[in-house]
Amino acid sequence: MRLRVEFTTEPFDLDEAPAHAVVAREVIQSAELDAVDVGPFGNTAEGGADEVLGAVDELLRRSLAAGATRVSLQVNVIGEGGK
Repeated sequence: MRLRVEFTTEPFDLDEAPAHAVVAREVIQSAELDAVDVGPFGNTAEGGADEVLGAVDELLRRSLAAGATRVSLQVNVIGEGGK
């Protein structure tokens, strides 16, 4: 099964990326996912179910530890099988 995750972390800071946002992006960019797109107001990534769910677990744990007060995310099934 393939999944797509979309997420944001808060609180926002329009002047510079807060530590929790940087950590969340690092987690997603270093995970074995494809179609990763990071931006100032939202981030998306796609991959196999195990990889996406593992990255979401790490993202939640590390971004909350880095000061996030809210993490909004959505996970969608986008297909079966390989890439």
